Amino acid sequence: MKFNKLIYTTLVLVGSAGLAAQAQDVKTTEKTDEKTINEEIEVVRPYKPILAEAVKLRRSPDLNDVVDYKAKFNYALTDRRLELNSDINKLQAQQLAAAREEELINNYAKGGFGNATTTLLEAYLNTGKDEALQAGAYFRHFGQEGKLPGQKFNQQELSVFGRSITDQATFSGRVNYQRNGLRFYGQDPSRPDFNLDPAKQAFNFIEAEGEVVNRYSTDEDALSYAAKINGYLWGDKYEARENAITVNGYLNKRIQSFNLGLAAGLDFGSTKNATVKIANNLLRLNPYIRLQASGVKINAGINFVQEFGEFSSSRIFPLVTADFTLVPEYLQIFGELKGDVNKNTLKAFTDENPFLNQNIRIQNTIEKLSITAGIKGTGGPGFGYKIKAYHKKITDLPLYVNNFNAVNTFDVIYDFGDMKLTGINGEITVQVSDALRWTGGLTMEQYKPAAERESWFKPQARLSSNLLFNFNEQLSFNAAVYMQGESKAKLYTAQPEAQYVLPDPSIENIVTMKGFVDLGLGADYKINKQFGAFLKVNNLLNTNNSRFLYYDNIGINVFGGISYSF
Repeated sequence: MKFNKLIYTTLVLVGSAGLAAQAQDVKTTEKTDEKTINEEIEVVRPYKPILAEAVKLRRSPDLNDVVDYKAKFNYALTDRRLELNSDINKLQAQQLAAAREEELINNYAKGGFGNATTTLLEAYLNTGKDEALQAGAYFRHFGQEGKLPGQKFNQQELSVFGRSITDQATFSGRVNYQRNGLRFYGQDPSRPDFNLDPAKQAFNFIEAEGEVVNRYSTDEDALSYAAKINGYLWGDKYEARENAITVNGYLNKRIQSFNLGLAAGLDFGSTKNATVKIANNLLRLNPYIRLQASGVKINAGINFVQEFGEFSSSRIFPLVTADFTLVPEYLQIFGELKGDVNKNTLKAFTDENPFLNQNIRIQNTIEKLSITAGIKGTGGPGFGYKIKAYHKKITDLPLYVNNFNAVNTFDVIYDFGDMKLTGINGEITVQVSDALRWTGGLTMEQYKPAAERESWFKPQARLSSNLLFNFNEQLSFNAAVYMQGESKAKLYTAQPEAQYVLPDPSIENIVTMKGFVDLGLGADYKINKQFGAFLKVNNLLNTNNSRFLYYDNIGINVFGGISYSF
C-alpha cells in the first residue's frame, strides 16, 4: 500500500513540474503582426491572496433587552403520599395456581378367610368430606374355631353415627349393636373326659349416645359447655340383664388465666339375674378452679360422689392435677392426686372375662387414693415419650376365681379391705420417617392384697410393641408383640361359703399361670386405587397363651383376603 502511494505522489510532482515549466518558458516562433510586441515576461513572487473588505455592523447590542424565554414542557405530577414508615415492607407471596382437588375415597369393604375356620367381613360407609355434616355406618364380623371341643367364637358389630357442626356448637350421636357368641370350652388336662360338650353363651349389647359441645372461642371471658347422654341394654343367653342411663354435663367460665368450672354426672343402672335385682346409682359433682399460665397448668377441686339404690354412701375425694413445662416441647412434669367410686357392671366384667358364671355379685370399688407423677415430652422430630409412676389404695377390688362345681366358669369375688397397688408405666413412639414407625409400652405392677393371698389373674408385667413399615406406596408390613408375665389363680378344694366374705386358705390351692409371648405379622398390598390385598398371621410362635385358667387361645392362625375402596 505504501509503495503505491509513493508512485502516485511521484507522478503528481512530475506532472506539476512540467506544467510550471511550460507556463514560464513562452517562446513564440510564429509570425505576428508588426504592431505586436514580442516579449518574454517572467514574474516570480509569492502568492498573496486578497480578500474583499468585510461588511461590518456599526451598532452595539441592546443590553436592556431582558425579555424572558419560556420553554414549553409537557409533564404530569403523580399524587403519592409520603410514607414515613421505616419498616421493611412485607413481600406479597405469589398466588399459586389452584391445585387440583384430590378425590377422597370414603368407603371400603373387606373380606377374608383362613385356617382355624377364620372368617372376616368388614365394611365402612361415610357421606363424604363435608365437615359440617357427616354420617356413616360400620359393620364387622369375625369368627374362629380351634381344635378343642367347643373352642369357637364369633363377634358381630354394627354402628351408625352422625355429626353436625354449627357456628355455635357441635352435635354428634351414634347407635351401636354388638353380639359375642362363644362356648365354655375350658379343659382340665387332669380330667380327659371333662367338658366334652361345652355349653353355649351369647352376649347382646345395644347402646345409644348423644353429645353437644360448644365451639372454641378466643374470648377470654367465654363460657364453655358440654352435655352427653348415654344409655344401653345388655343381656346374656340366660337370665342376666343389665341397663343403664348416664347423663354428664360440663360448664367452664374463663377469666383471663383462670377457669372456674363444674362437671356433674348422674348414673342410673340396674342389674338382675335369676335370684336378685340390684339398683346401682351414682351422683358425681366436681367443682374446680384451674390456673393456666405460661408453662403452668394447675387444676384443683373436689370429687363428691353419692351412691344411692342398693348402696348408700357419700364420699368426698380430692382432685388435683398439675402440669409444668420445663423445656417447651421437650420436657414436662405432671402429677395427679384423686379418688373415685368405680361402678362395677356385668358389661365390664364380661368384656374382660366372657366365661363368667351365673348370679354374679355386684359391688362397687372404692379408689380411696391415687397418686401419679411422671414426665413426658419429645426428644426431637418423630420421638415422643411418657413415663409415670403411681400408687393406689383400693377397697373391694374385684377378682376372678374358678367356680368349685364348674371349674370352666368364673365367679367374681372382692378383696375386702384396702389393697395397695404400686406400678410404673412407660410409652415410647419413634417415627424415623413416613415409612417407618414404632411404638412400645411397658407396665410393671406390684399388688399387696388386703385379705386375699394374691391378686388373682393380675400379671405383674405387660409389654406391647408395634412396628409399621411402608416398603413403597403399594406394599406395607406390620408386626405386633404382646408379652405377659406370670400370674396366680385360685382353685377351691372344697365348697366355700355361699356368702363369700373372707378367704379360707385351708380349702384353697394356688396355681401359677405361666407368662407368654404373642407375635403377630401382617402385610398389605395396594393393587390399585380401588383394590388391595392383606395377609395376617396371629400367634406365630404357636404357644398356649392362657389369660384365664383352662382357656388356651387358638394356636397359630393365618388368614387373608381382599379389600375394595369406593
